[in-house]
Amino acid sequence: MKSKKNLLEQLKSLPHFTKSMVYQLGKQLGLKDSTVDTYISRFLKYKEIIQLKNGVYISADFFEKNKADISYSFYLANIIRTPSYVSSWAALQYYNLATEAIHSITSVTPKVTRNYQTKAGNFAYQSINNDLFSDFSLAKGKFDFYIASPAKALFDLLYFRTRQFRGVKLETIKALIEESRIDVDEMDKTEQEKFYSMIKKII
Repeated sequence: MKSKKNLLEQLKSLPHFTKSMVYQLGKQLGLKDSTVDTYISRFLKYKEIIQLKNGVYISADFFEKNKADISYSFYLANIIRTPSYVSSWAALQYYNLATEAIHSITSVTPKVTRNYQTKAGNFAYQSINNDLFSDFSLAKGKFDFYIASPAKALFDLLYFRTRQFRGVKLETIKALIEESRIDVDEMDKTEQEKFYSMIKKII
């Protein structure tokens, strides 16, 4: 049982891990893959690890220590579905441009739309065309994560809300922003210009 404890201790130091990573650690402890599978099942049963999706986990201990740090939640959002970047409400809140309470972290991906409800939070992924999968960057912090620029976060929010701006006029866009209580005036002037140039390309 010592090896089981050793394995869990090693997992506690990782911000996330996959099943193949656990197998690798198991091999270093002289454990067979089948034994590691048994241990993973027990760790899940006793809530020592949390499953984010099939084959991807975090330790409950690591999560407890870091759950108050938004950079960790955003980092996990990037990990669960790759490639993706944090956008819409979550990104606008991060930039202090929206006050809307968020119940899930919305990300944008070129892959199909999918939602993950986990014990570490709810993660929503919206599918966008490859040519619009752009204007995001790596934010450095305790945990690094990819996030949309303020302009792109607002663009993405309205893109999905209006079903890809079908039949939408520019005046409607301004009304929608006001309705959503998004503080565009707080947005950097170059970001505002970038937002409207993105809109004009598509409507």
